Amino acid sequence: MSSELFRMTAVEAVARLKKGEVTPLDLVEASAKRIAEVEPAVNALPTLCLDRARDHAKRIMAGTACEAKDEAGWLAGLPVSIKDLTDVAGVRTTYGSPIFANHVPTKSHPLVERVERKGGIVMAKSNTPEFGAGGSTFNEVFGRTRNPWNTSLTCGGSTGGGAVSIATGEVWLAHGSDHGGSLRRPGTYCSVVGLRPSPGRVTRGTSNNLYSPQSVQGPMARTVADLALFLDAMAGFCPHDAMTFDAPAVSFSAAVARPVAPKRVAFTADLGGRMELDRDIREICTKAARRFEELGCIVEEASPDFGPVDEVFMALRSQQFVVDRELQIQEHRDKIKPDIIWNTELGLKQNPSRLAWADRERAALYRRMNEFFQTYDLLVTPGSPTAAFDVNLRAPATIAGKKLENYMAGSTINSAITVTGSPAIAVPCGFDQYGRPMGLQLVGKPRGEAALLQAASLYESLVGLHKLLPIDPKHGTVPPSS
Repeated sequence: MSSELFRMTAVEAVARLKKGEVTPLDLVEASAKRIAEVEPAVNALPTLCLDRARDHAKRIMAGTACEAKDEAGWLAGLPVSIKDLTDVAGVRTTYGSPIFANHVPTKSHPLVERVERKGGIVMAKSNTPEFGAGGSTFNEVFGRTRNPWNTSLTCGGSTGGGAVSIATGEVWLAHGSDHGGSLRRPGTYCSVVGLRPSPGRVTRGTSNNLYSPQSVQGPMARTVADLALFLDAMAGFCPHDAMTFDAPAVSFSAAVARPVAPKRVAFTADLGGRMELDRDIREICTKAARRFEELGCIVEEASPDFGPVDEVFMALRSQQFVVDRELQIQEHRDKIKPDIIWNTELGLKQNPSRLAWADRERAALYRRMNEFFQTYDLLVTPGSPTAAFDVNLRAPATIAGKKLENYMAGSTINSAITVTGSPAIAVPCGFDQYGRPMGLQLVGKPRGEAALLQAASLYESLVGLHKLLPIDPKHGTVPPSS
């Protein structure tokens, strides 16, 4: 039986758990077996905690860990992965850094405590770039995580291990985080769904950047219904995070079960001509976005005015790096990768006027987005400007033939949405001529996750790519650059 259990969706697995048709321990063992089968090819879950998972499963089966049984988002003993930026008590947590290579926290992050209280069983820590900085998942502690559609390619970053763990069926749901696209880009590259929630929707718990809306925690899954289930498990007020607010009265799962299509959809391939993207991406995603018309939607080419969003994002991101990394660089400079040092020192060179300017521009963009959403119900863009690239590269060398200036230069399609404060989801939309997954980024109104998930669910049903998952890792070669 365990050889087939991993093929179930999370929603199906939870339904069977609730009926007693399978037990949490059945799923833990099925997950452990699948991990053993695929890990050598992908390196998605470098730190396992199988005995801890088995103990948790037994407590749920004994009824001693079921206090959230009647709440929305009850997972009933479903195995999940937790990104290795986030503490799990008693489990090696490295943050992808040699500084913390042997770190074992004694207390879990508040979000992990919430997920476990909701019946999620932590199977493993998923691989991430060092401190989550980067669009390709590799670090000096655990090495590189590979794309299961073609193991010569990157899975994206920084929630790359999480995306691979669900695409291959190692676990049913994956936790992650997103600053400049870290839930959305791996979702696109691995043909899974990844949601960047509105700031405050999900606790960030122990973050030192508690009052910044830039970085968020969120879910990844194989289907939108599975994603909604995991968001229900995560969402809600947390006393450790001042920006959090209560979960909605109507669960996200209930909203997805009764989807309503958006009336007016705006599509922009390049954010109104302000960024480069490869020709295949433009052609495939433009055609894919038009499929919303099959749902009865009006689809128009339109874009908000993003203003100087690249400069705004980098100013705000660099300040966050100063908060997070300044003291570490002073003490461990030789153990921190150059991209992090560059980004932090960029922040240290900024003056108060530059930060004030960035905050004013962010507020102005929020107001323009609010006005845009008076006309449109949904904004659609490509999920990335280029397809998955060589796993040995930290970033693509070029986009549309143009050399990138730094490791973040190819992230505008995602980072611009970060600045707006809107929720955004990556949904699969097809494959290029080399079999690399393509995706769309769907952007909703602030705190509009329910409507966003409904639109994503309807689109998912239309294209049907979720039926291809989970997959066995495939070997391949690196396609030529565009």
